[in-house]
Amino acid sequence: MKRTSLLLFFTFIFFQMYGQGPDSLAKPRKLSYKSFIFPALLTTSGIVMINSDFSNRLQDQSNIFFGENFKTGTDNFLPFVPIAQIYMGPVFGFKPKDNIYNRTVDLAVANTLTLAVVQVTKNLVRYERPDQSNNLSFPSGHSAIAFTTAALLYHQYRDSNMWYATSGFLFATATGVLRIANNKHFAPDVITGAGIGLASGLLVSYYNPIRNIRFGKNKKATALLYPQIGNQIGLGLLVRYQ
Repeated sequence: MKRTSLLLFFTFIFFQMYGQGPDSLAKPRKLSYKSFIFPALLTTSGIVMINSDFSNRLQDQSNIFFGENFKTGTDNFLPFVPIAQIYMGPVFGFKPKDNIYNRTVDLAVANTLTLAVVQVTKNLVRYERPDQSNNLSFPSGHSAIAFTTAALLYHQYRDSNMWYATSGFLFATATGVLRIANNKHFAPDVITGAGIGLASGLLVSYYNPIRNIRFGKNKKATALLYPQIGNQIGLGLLVRYQ
């Protein structure tokens, strides 16, 4: 029972986003404060859980379940799967809400916002990682990026194919679980990162003023968003105007 509680907890996070019926999710909706209740709940829950007995027990259970020597680099790549899905949807016959330029701009703006919030918070809190490698544990940048991209994927394809649109949350949840399994983050780090990522993806999906910037009538833009993986996860953006 104890050994499975960690996985059940993160499954709950996913099903909170996924468990609504396709008919209700497919209806057009306007951005309201109610949309941010769940991201705010995740963020607040993570903050409250910092350095708690419950958090420490979850970490111990993770080490028992996965093994103290568990190590994988998969969590460095999973956050970028929803990015690929955002671009590859038309290949599978799914119609995105926006053109490729606007999708790229949304990805760049949302992830820049997410990374800014995460990095500022990390340097303010200075919480030590479970493996004691540094004191930049809270919140989880990998989880934040993963849930940001998953939220953007959902927004782009929810009217086309609900299964495809929500699949990104599976990769985001797996990212969070593996960050804990790798002993790089505590559960509160991941939960708060998920809340930040969801809020950022949701906000930019509905409101992104940079989309309206144009550099002349006849100029065309080619945009490329690419991952940067090292000690910290990140994104790069190249935009070429012709």
